[in-house]
Amino acid sequence: MSEPAGPWAPIIPDWPAPSWVRSLVTTRGGGYSTGPYASLNPGGHCGDDPDAVARNRNLIATRLGVRPIWMKQVHGTTVFDADAWRVDDGGEPEADAARTSRRGMVCTVMIADCLPLLVVDEARRSVAAIHAGWRGLAAGVIERCLDAMGAGGKRVWLGPAIGPESYEIGAEVRDVFLRHDEGAEVLFRPTRPGHWYLDLYEAARRRLRTWGIGSESIHGGAYCALRDSERFFSHRRDSVTGRMAAMVWIE
Repeated sequence: MSEPAGPWAPIIPDWPAPSWVRSLVTTRGGGYSTGPYASLNPGGHCGDDPDAVARNRNLIATRLGVRPIWMKQVHGTTVFDADAWRVDDGGEPEADAARTSRRGMVCTVMIADCLPLLVVDEARRSVAAIHAGWRGLAAGVIERCLDAMGAGGKRVWLGPAIGPESYEIGAEVRDVFLRHDEGAEVLFRPTRPGHWYLDLYEAARRRLRTWGIGSESIHGGAYCALRDSERFFSHRRDSVTGRMAAMVWIE
């Protein structure tokens, strides 16, 4: 077996999570994929060699010492309850968020411009990972996951997504947000006629604050996947590309 290409250099979230929480986001380096997927691509749905994807996933699991739960993400609002999941169940649950209170169950979402949110509820000793592209975010995937975790205090970390100076959208996307919330106008900055930059990070913060999470408990949100081609895959930038994995689990 050949050696992985490049160093293993995950992002470790800078947030005041309890000592029993582990979290990270993989970056491009340190895997077996080649071409536009180089090199640590765990995404099995984007055209990469299945053998390379399997080797990347096994490498990630080996480095973590626990096996991630890989989901089939559909830009929806379904929340997967990993408490009833067994690693040997096989298959990939169809969902865009996962929550658990069990040790060693790695809630995982894959991203390449969409926003990953990692959540911890210290009182309930539970964690969650959320995949929030514009469709899921507008449809309420964040609120659905927080509701599934239960009321009470939570901390959230916003991981690498396409940044507010890079994510240009058209009127159809803007109208979806405005139909849900007239105040969402603050999320958009006009560019050329009929187009705006959308701030996914602020859209998520807005939803979190409305749900009841204070600004002091919301962390991260300072990346741009599109502009940082050395560390991050970006579908908007490259079209054919791999995925990063955002993960959180109870040690």
